Amino acid sequence: MTAYHFSGIAGQGTNPLARLMRAWGHSVQGSDRAFDQGKQRELAATLATLGIRLLPQDGTAIGAGLERFVYSTAVEAETPEVRAARTLGIERVPRPALLAEVVNGGNPGVAVAGTSGKSTVTGMIGWMLRDAGVPATVLGGAALVGEGVIGCFAAGPHDGPVVAEACESDGTLVGYHPGIGLILNVSRDHAEMESLREQFTTFAKQSRTLWVNAASAEARAIGAAVDARTFGVADDADARLVVESAGPDRARGTLVADGARIALDIPQPGRHNLENAAAAAAVAHTLGVAPAAIARALATFPGVARRFDVVGTTARGIRVVDDYAHNADKIRAAVTTAQAAARVVAVFQPHGFGPARFLRPELAALLPRLLRPDDRWCYAEIFYAGGTVAKDLSSRELAADLPSALRAGYAKDHAAVVDWVTREAKPGDTVLIMGARDPDLPALARAAFAALDSLYSGIVTAGGSHAHDRA
Repeated sequence: MTAYHFSGIAGQGTNPLARLMRAWGHSVQGSDRAFDQGKQRELAATLATLGIRLLPQDGTAIGAGLERFVYSTAVEAETPEVRAARTLGIERVPRPALLAEVVNGGNPGVAVAGTSGKSTVTGMIGWMLRDAGVPATVLGGAALVGEGVIGCFAAGPHDGPVVAEACESDGTLVGYHPGIGLILNVSRDHAEMESLREQFTTFAKQSRTLWVNAASAEARAIGAAVDARTFGVADDADARLVVESAGPDRARGTLVADGARIALDIPQPGRHNLENAAAAAAVAHTLGVAPAAIARALATFPGVARRFDVVGTTARGIRVVDDYAHNADKIRAAVTTAQAAARVVAVFQPHGFGPARFLRPELAALLPRLLRPDDRWCYAEIFYAGGTVAKDLSSRELAADLPSALRAGYAKDHAAVVDWVTREAKPGDTVLIMGARDPDLPALARAAFAALDSLYSGIVTAGGSHAHDRA
């Protein structure tokens, strides 16, 4: 048994690993500034119930009895905890490195990579394996709808399959040597394309079996060098996706793979979600799940939290959607899916000052092309999670980047977002609340719905109608 401390244990990628180490019999404790601030109490209670000790993030929790100090990449290099671990000579392990250890030891290990869609595809694979009775470890960055805890998680046996998201955001994709690798797409996110191509190429070479999206030129080019198998909407794909309907409420298609025809009828709208389902079905088929079992499971897939998650629809037909979109491709997918059914009133909160600087020119170019004349857009103020980051930019400046014809809004806080939404939304609209990292965004979406519900009294659906998006 190993004694672990997880710094930043409330993180979407960190807490599933902490729960897994505890499920596998290790001693686990952890800390997070969110808990110190009295936030995410439900998650804290869940972790405590599992026997994970939660301690202040002030360095006092780090003692000589600890053997491994696992830290989220959101934790700064000079926190009291990091300094204490370094002083005591405790092995310091970045969270992605521990995840790679788990995946590389899987039988097989399945690593889901790509700049968009990872959480949804990981959730879909886990859902199918669970439905088929295959005991597997599943580690994803977003919970399935209705499961109530941050992060997608299932603890399987040590010698069983492992399915996990493999993220490129911090350069650690090169640490994976999976039995089955999957590349969904490669686009500018977290890093420039040259750096991303290097990471994904190394990942591809280290995957014993590799699946790549035939519709992604970057993914396909990387896969060609290692004779990867392909899936998606291309006539020559090894697992060929035929799109029948992309919405507005469900998406339907057929996957033709190895002579089998697999029906894809999923409760999540959008062509991109059919591609997600095709990727997940290709992997499940590789793992031996029967086509009929794949179709049955996907037809009831509940979706992933905050992926085009319909909070509710007022009696006057204003639909409020909560979505994790935080880069250009994800925003495009969320807005395009919403546009298929309605005029869109969109709010986006950048998830940090560094990401806002990185995305600024791309969004300034994208939004004038993406938004229709009747659509409305608002930038909420940049999310600040604490720490020493330089707060040298405002969403007010991002809004000013856009043409005056778009009449882009700016909201200084969440209360201002609700005020803006109630001024702009009309009967029949879709209100889209987008952003990552801020744990209060789901509450913001609910507050926007409540305000609109009060303005247009009556509810058609609330909290029970879900349609979801990429990862």
